Amino acid sequence: MKENILDQEWDVPALLKFAFPTIVMMIFMGLYTITDTIFVARLVNADALSAINIVCPVINLTVGLGTMLAAGGNAIVSRKMGAGANEEAREDFTLLVIVALAMGLILLTAGLFWMEEIIAFLGASDRLFPYCREYLTALAFFIPANILQTLFANLLVTAGRPGLGLGLSVLAGVANIVFDYIFLVPLGMGIRGAALGTGIGYLIPAAAGMAFFMGRKGSLFFVSLRRRENAPVRVLSGRLKVVAESCANGSSEMVSQLATALTTYLFNITMMDLAGEEGVAAITILIYSQFLLNTLFLGYSMGIAPVIGFHYGSGNHARQRRVLRVSMGFIAVTSLAVFGFSFTGGGIIAGMFAGKESEVYQLAVGGFEIFSFGFLFCGWNIFVSGMFTALSNGRVSAALSFLRTFGLLAGSILVLPRVWGIPGVWLAVPVAEGVMFVVSLGCLGFFLS
Repeated sequence: MKENILDQEWDVPALLKFAFPTIVMMIFMGLYTITDTIFVARLVNADALSAINIVCPVINLTVGLGTMLAAGGNAIVSRKMGAGANEEAREDFTLLVIVALAMGLILLTAGLFWMEEIIAFLGASDRLFPYCREYLTALAFFIPANILQTLFANLLVTAGRPGLGLGLSVLAGVANIVFDYIFLVPLGMGIRGAALGTGIGYLIPAAAGMAFFMGRKGSLFFVSLRRRENAPVRVLSGRLKVVAESCANGSSEMVSQLATALTTYLFNITMMDLAGEEGVAAITILIYSQFLLNTLFLGYSMGIAPVIGFHYGSGNHARQRRVLRVSMGFIAVTSLAVFGFSFTGGGIIAGMFAGKESEVYQLAVGGFEIFSFGFLFCGWNIFVSGMFTALSNGRVSAALSFLRTFGLLAGSILVLPRVWGIPGVWLAVPVAEGVMFVVSLGCLGFFLS
């Protein structure tokens, strides 16, 4: 490679310009995800909306596997590119794609075989069970595509083509919305139609990413994993070490998704107990809104990860520290903006899903008044965890993610509703994020010292 876009001086405009396509990509993914749930809530019913959240942990597992390989492998690939080992970086990339596809096929098979047992385990009531089964059965066939599109979204940035990733995400989102409308309105397919629309949204970037990397238009492309001087067994042994390192390094992202699955499950069964199916619908509105608003932080962290990894590999610590200082300013400003929007616009958001006279709307609006305070802290927590992943320090990143979700958030959901009932459910996220904010700043300060 004659020159690399990652190898430059990074001022504020340059860094934001580089991260911008990934930020927009994530925002758009959030928008079409929330649009999907709005279609279900408005064109099917609130029970169908609740059913999507009941089976959401399965989707979290799928995204977790893809993000684990993407984040962990991305750090390895960008580090080797920074060190000048471009051919080895391409071999690692090729292997990661093969492993991602294999994981998707295994999950697809397991999901279809144990479908009803999975839904029952996730806590679906008799009223919600048929919706859960119909949605998850249709979506299961697109699990391999979901994992691949998550992987390609990250690696297109490392390949120096963040704009292509953005374009594919926009195309996938538009297709999702269009097919949602076609399947739900003219064809009247109900929640199964929503699942098919979502699946097509997964399939487009997965297929296009595969086609792109099969050519030689970027700095990364598919190559043979067999080196001429090595026997296949020795090559396989060496490549499996890369997979293990990718999984270990990206474990914080997997922990985060598994924790999201656990906390979603805990939210669902807690609200089912406190407010029935309407309560599950209300917490679904807040969880999906949180995902949309967090895309700013997620997109920025993903967008600059190759920059951090590259300068870590090249040993240019001065540039690395400058990138981190710019990032701290961005996260501070964005956190205040997201909090303000959520706190003042909760009624507008809830109104997209449910009528103002409904119990679901009233529950959701009351939730936003408390839930929104978590946005003051979560951006810092997301960024610091992602930073350590980009530095190939998967242990610290995984520990932070584990504490934030499995420890603090899950503990808050289990304890606070027992004391304050439904307000305790809304308070769980701000309490967990606030405590984690202190820990994250401590880790960031230690790194910068």
